[in-house]
Amino acid sequence: MPRRVALPLLAALLAAAPAVAGDIHKQKAQVDAKISSLQGKIAAAQHRESSLRGQIDVVTSQIRTLESQVVDVSAKLDVLQHDLALHQARLDKLNALYELQTRKYEFERSQYQAALHRLNTRLVNIYLSNDPTALEVILATRSFEATMDQLDYLNAIGSQDERIAADVAAAKRAARTAQLHTRTAKNRVRSEVQVVAVRTYQVGAVKARLLGAHAKLTTARKDQRGNLVAVEETKQEYLNEEQGLEAESAALTAKIQAAQSARGSSGDTTPSPSGLIWPVQGPVTSPFGMRWGRMHEGIDIGVPDGTPIHAAAAGTVIYAGWESGYGNLVVLDNGGNVATAYAHQSSIAVSMGQPVVQGDVIGYSGCTGHCLGPHLHFEVRINGSPVDPLGYL
Repeated sequence: MPRRVALPLLAALLAAAPAVAGDIHKQKAQVDAKISSLQGKIAAAQHRESSLRGQIDVVTSQIRTLESQVVDVSAKLDVLQHDLALHQARLDKLNALYELQTRKYEFERSQYQAALHRLNTRLVNIYLSNDPTALEVILATRSFEATMDQLDYLNAIGSQDERIAADVAAAKRAARTAQLHTRTAKNRVRSEVQVVAVRTYQVGAVKARLLGAHAKLTTARKDQRGNLVAVEETKQEYLNEEQGLEAESAALTAKIQAAQSARGSSGDTTPSPSGLIWPVQGPVTSPFGMRWGRMHEGIDIGVPDGTPIHAAAAGTVIYAGWESGYGNLVVLDNGGNVATAYAHQSSIAVSMGQPVVQGDVIGYSGCTGHCLGPHLHFEVRINGSPVDPLGYL
């Protein structure tokens, strides 16, 4: 018939023993249950701690990226603000110049109007009165020299009025031209100021958004660091409590072993009616059956580290090596669809395919894989299905 054995993964912890030493076994079961619960909490805390550290690293990287962007944007904003200040100063000067030129133009225009008024008044007076003839001028003077002076004076008055009017008109036109040029330059600079102002506002808005995001990320990182500290403190409390419980569990194991020793051997090398012998001499610290919501598919026998492990029955080694959860594991095919398994060994003394006889040393007890303290995890399987080893020992 085919030889086979199932090897499920176990997370075995020490638990309560059958009633060998009374309440000691119950106390140990309670302590080990607390240890198992704490280990779950410690694992959750470690996962949370790792997650928070990862989140903090991501946020820190984002903060550094934002800080670099803020530096770049701040440099651009400084340049734009400086450029805007220069353009605004130039515009202020052009406004002042335009106002000055406007006043000058108004003054020249008023002077031109006054000159035209004087010239027009003189022309009207000349038109309304009879112009003096040269003869009248000569007769009105006493000498020829005085006559020439009088004629030159009359001519000079007319020419001067015309020249003044022309000069004032030219000054007015020059003032108007300068005013128009200044207004053109002022409008151009005003447009440049508006463009630079818009760019400055846009870059300033970008900087404000970056600073806002930076502040949020900094706050988030601060909160995450606070959470990390709390998780680390909680994890340390769990670890301290677990260490205390492990010490208590070890002490209870010692009491159980002492009680077992006081009442005699917990097993012997005489084959049971099923033909099996105890693989080691020690108390059962965890029985077969449901434990903490999971099936415990064997028994745990408490023995010191390095205790020789004996084959419960003759057979052939069909597995000898490391198995996750079991640690160092040896499985024997004992024939008749019966197989026995020996887990958590500190070292293995047999190899694959090796035949062994009942009582041969196949390895040494320890605490490899998922375990708390040295012991032997022993399984009996019929047709690959686990059965309670105590029914066969």
